[in-house]
Amino acid sequence: MTNDLHVQELTTLKTIAETLNQSNDLAFMLDTVLGRLLEVTGLSFGWIFFVDADQAYTCVADRNLPPALLFEEKRFMKCGSCWCLDRYQGGQLKNAVNILSCKRLNNARKANTGDTCGFTHHATVPLRIGERLFGVLNVGSPGKAHFTDEELALLQAVAFQIGVAVERMRLHEEKERRAELFSRLGEFSRALTITLSGEDAGGQLNLHAMQLVGTHFDWPFAALLERVGDYFIVRSLHFDHVQLTPNSRISAAEAPWLDQVGRAQGYQAVDVANISVLTRSDVQPQLFKALQSVIAAPVTFGGTEACGILVIGHPGSCGLNQVDGAVLEAVAEHMAIALENARLEEVRLDLARLEERNRLARDLHDSVSQLLFSISMTAKGVESLLGSEQLDSAKNAVKDMQALSRDALKEMRALIVQLRPAGVEKGIVAALAEYGTRLGLQVNGQTTGQASLPHVAEEALWRIGQEALNNVSKHAGTSKVSVALVAQTDEISLTVTDYGRGMKTGSPSTGQESFGLSNMRERAEMVGGRFQLTSRTGKGTSIEVRLPLSADSIGKVPKK
Repeated sequence: MTNDLHVQELTTLKTIAETLNQSNDLAFMLDTVLGRLLEVTGLSFGWIFFVDADQAYTCVADRNLPPALLFEEKRFMKCGSCWCLDRYQGGQLKNAVNILSCKRLNNARKANTGDTCGFTHHATVPLRIGERLFGVLNVGSPGKAHFTDEELALLQAVAFQIGVAVERMRLHEEKERRAELFSRLGEFSRALTITLSGEDAGGQLNLHAMQLVGTHFDWPFAALLERVGDYFIVRSLHFDHVQLTPNSRISAAEAPWLDQVGRAQGYQAVDVANISVLTRSDVQPQLFKALQSVIAAPVTFGGTEACGILVIGHPGSCGLNQVDGAVLEAVAEHMAIALENARLEEVRLDLARLEERNRLARDLHDSVSQLLFSISMTAKGVESLLGSEQLDSAKNAVKDMQALSRDALKEMRALIVQLRPAGVEKGIVAALAEYGTRLGLQVNGQTTGQASLPHVAEEALWRIGQEALNNVSKHAGTSKVSVALVAQTDEISLTVTDYGRGMKTGSPSTGQESFGLSNMRERAEMVGGRFQLTSRTGKGTSIEVRLPLSADSIGKVPKK
């Protein structure tokens, strides 16, 4: 080989290398490098096929195709087999080779689809990354039926360069995809931590979590299944921006792959054919025909057996990769934690109810029950006095019974007021003013705006207001207090202010906050609100509670 040929080869490789490093856009890069290759080698036409794992091919770049191959939007480039791809798929294409004639050009000539411009033959070069083949490069010129070994070696070197560039772009795209997905994971996690509370927190969470999956991720298909004994219940399906809640039951025996995923430590690839088990009468089966890649991950907490399965799918055979799998595992872990928190919230509510019942039982025993017992014993004494005709003593005893019964009635009314104030129908401020009056306080109440309070918000404001007034009565050293309620479209605030001796405030994070203040703060945060305490020694104390009024905010923990 002459020095001129060496120089030409080096110039060609240098030019191609520079072209390959100019862009991270794969389609643009392939089209550009194909054009530069033809330019520096003096060849006339060429194209590049990518072949996927299922042996399906796609023409990703072409230059200077003759009219015969441009026919009907390049129909002959999109369908049918050819000798180069047959060799590629048969594992016979290892290096750059001469193809005696192009079958696609032959078919175009037979179909009389246009001028072939004298093109008959081309060289074929396999594209590879390491040992993995991913496509072919075809180039040629009119009247050129043979390529020399030197020409084929040069084309082979160019193909290696293309392989390196494609791998670099794949890694770059994977890195960007990873960064994007984990960024979305952060947004998903923050949205999921706005935890639903209430008696059906777990049931609400399934739907809420899948809505967030559809919002924050670009997976075309997602499904959440809950495990209940030997069954899996399809709680939610998300496909092409449509969310369904089939609640259909699938036995573990009917779909053993679900049981396998549930016992796995990470995500698993799933045969697309298995997804048909998710289709029921209320789900259109054709929705799943487009899926080509599916993975699933267990929703597990506490290191125990999975409580559910999260499944995602994509119409592309390579649409889901290791990054999607890693993010899916993280999503499943976040959902498991949220479900556990919801379960603990339900337990907490049950304990709170039990504690409240126990408190009422104690109060009834210590007050009303004792008074009723005294009335009963006094009644027996009256009976004996009447038998001995000690009428004056009997009259005095009856008066004692009347006083005791009034005290018992007063105590009972006080307990009822604590459960739900009689005047709450007139408004929280009026009810708190009445309660303050019973405590010996002078309450100046003011209400601004009107709003229909959800029961949980009304209960929270009433309890917090009660506790605040109790604190004023016990600790403030003043009888004057103001209560202000401000209702807006999406928020309501309650402020209780006294002008007493003030107090030292502790931080909730350090555990220095008193039990009463902690209780008020927790009640506010339970329903998605915020609690703020302001106090200065000798200047008084003010507590402010802000609660959301939107239907989807009540019962949620606010963002920090």
